[in-house]
Amino acid sequence: MITKNHKNIASLLHISAFSKLFIPFGTIIGPLIVWVTTREKSEFIDQNGKEALNFNISVLLYTVVLALFCIPLALHFGFSVENFEAIHGHVEAYDLLNFKNNIIFLMIFGVLFVSLFALSIYAVIMAAIKASEGEVYNYPLKIKFIK
Repeated sequence: MITKNHKNIASLLHISAFSKLFIPFGTIIGPLIVWVTTREKSEFIDQNGKEALNFNISVLLYTVVLALFCIPLALHFGFSVENFEAIHGHVEAYDLLNFKNNIIFLMIFGVLFVSLFALSIYAVIMAAIKASEGEVYNYPLKIKFIK
């Protein structure tokens, strides 16, 4: 039986992912601390903890992969503009059309970063709401690291 206390703990487990706003890797550390200290109380809390951790680890992995693609591209763009400026003396706004492919890719990566951030906020809030109703939320785009 799922008690009100179990629902509250499960909701806190999901909401603790927002500790990322205050501490590095808080998106994993917060839910991990709540899950490890309370998972023995009920299967409901254990399931919610696994879901939250799997999703938050997945989002961190997706962010790292995006950054690994984006950082070299941004560096290439920066050095290209610097070389262009060294050759021509200055860079005007219309000169940036020479770098339109780099700019387009950087904009795409920016949209992906923002979308991933928005998805994580939405999913965590929905999971907390579902947990408070006694349901286990199935996060989107999660990889099952913890079974």
